[in-house]
Amino acid sequence: MDRQCDLLIIGAGPFGLAMAAYTRHLDIDHLVVGNPMSFCKEHMPAGMLLRSACDWHLDAACVYTIERFVDDQGLKSADVTPLSLEFYLSYAQWFQQQAAIEAMPSHVRRLDMVDRRGARFQAEIENGDIIRAKYVLLAIGFKHFAHQPGELIARLPRNRFKHTCDLVDLEGLKGKRCLVVGGRQSALEWAALLNDAGAETVHVSYRHDSPRFVESDWAWVNPLIERFVTAPGWYRALPSNEREALNYRFWVEGRLKVEPWLEPRCRTHQIKLWPRTQIEAMTRPDGEIQVALNNGSVLAVDQIILATGYKADISKVPLLAQGNLLSKLGLRDGCPMLDDNL
Repeated sequence: MDRQCDLLIIGAGPFGLAMAAYTRHLDIDHLVVGNPMSFCKEHMPAGMLLRSACDWHLDAACVYTIERFVDDQGLKSADVTPLSLEFYLSYAQWFQQQAAIEAMPSHVRRLDMVDRRGARFQAEIENGDIIRAKYVLLAIGFKHFAHQPGELIARLPRNRFKHTCDLVDLEGLKGKRCLVVGGRQSALEWAALLNDAGAETVHVSYRHDSPRFVESDWAWVNPLIERFVTAPGWYRALPSNEREALNYRFWVEGRLKVEPWLEPRCRTHQIKLWPRTQIEAMTRPDGEIQVALNNGSVLAVDQIILATGYKADISKVPLLAQGNLLSKLGLRDGCPMLDDNL
């Protein structure tokens, strides 16, 4: 059955749900396609804690906030921080119910730009139905952007490594020797979770100095965001050196610091940190993986976990790759080049 709307929101994760609530608040005709919070449910391990604080809620109207959700349960913010994955999923479900968000539990297979009066875009969902829309908002998250450096995986034995987004059942690694490649928040959190799950040892190898276990300060960000309301192009208008300085400040807060609640969980004899190291060679005698680091150390491991983050490349998004939009976009480093109107 074909349908039509003014705005099609593709994706029902945190941003998709937040935008759905806001468009409903503004009385904009819209449809949401996606399985609510599916990435968080399917690609994040039980027991995971979030860096987000209670003020990082989903409601632009500031009605159905995390603080209100906590208060409705007779709790205080301090009782639920740091936020667990399970708590956040409960909040998202409550938010969806309170905001009366209806999501079509399906996936868009293909998105095309069409020359049709009243609808510039055409989306085909997995059952073959067509949705036509004047505008489309992609809230697809980073499922398709898992970064696995080619020069690294070329040295890894097939079927003996996984990216963090594909390793969520950690119980299967009980009693195993693990190597986590990467040294930022996700690497150290997976190391802690692997230790919690009973891994025999967890090695963590990374090229840089160890990050500090200190709380990030994001208090300076809100005024920057508020500037977009009155002057949407202010960031684009900055001299390149000022943009780079601002980008670096974001990078420092997000990358050089790790949440302090992780420190006691990582300071155990089962977890060994190897700063300023890289994998130099790898052999598999008798099925065991022996990893040689460039500092001369050799590690015997059973499983390798890539905590190598995500890198945007919209050509990897299936619904775009199947449609005709990619050829119409200017790209830089895998991201669309935006103009002053967006």
